[in-house]
Amino acid sequence: MSFYVYLSGEIHTDWREQIAQGAEAAGLDVVFTSPVTDHEASDAAGDHLGTEGNQFWRDHKSSKVNAIRTRTLIEQSDLVVVRFGDKYKQWNAAFDAGYCAALDKPYITLHGEEIIHPLKEVDAAAMAWATTPEQVVEILRYVTRA
Repeated sequence: MSFYVYLSGEIHTDWREQIAQGAEAAGLDVVFTSPVTDHEASDAAGDHLGTEGNQFWRDHKSSKVNAIRTRTLIEQSDLVVVRFGDKYKQWNAAFDAGYCAALDKPYITLHGEEIIHPLKEVDAAAMAWATTPEQVVEILRYVTRA
């Protein structure tokens, strides 16, 4: 039986690939999904619905189109990994963690020690806090073993 893991958050590093490669190398039966990780495509997700003169409405439409994918994949997952990077504020990742908490969906946060304080509430609801993709793979190894 496959274990479904949604990889949420920061899109500017290769953490998703590291986790997927680690899981494959460990022989884990894990299926990974994620949001659209092409920043420009994500920002333009609603552009086909009509041109907006106001950035708020462009972002509003695109966020709703993106939410179709995000909500569906989070709801279908067995576990969510939420990555917070140190370069950008990932408000969408915090929202995903909150959505998981509201659904009682288990999630793991993945971030460095330098942002423990601003993420204290997000971490408090998480099942685990990891600082490296390798730690996430070890958690997956444990929770998927027969």
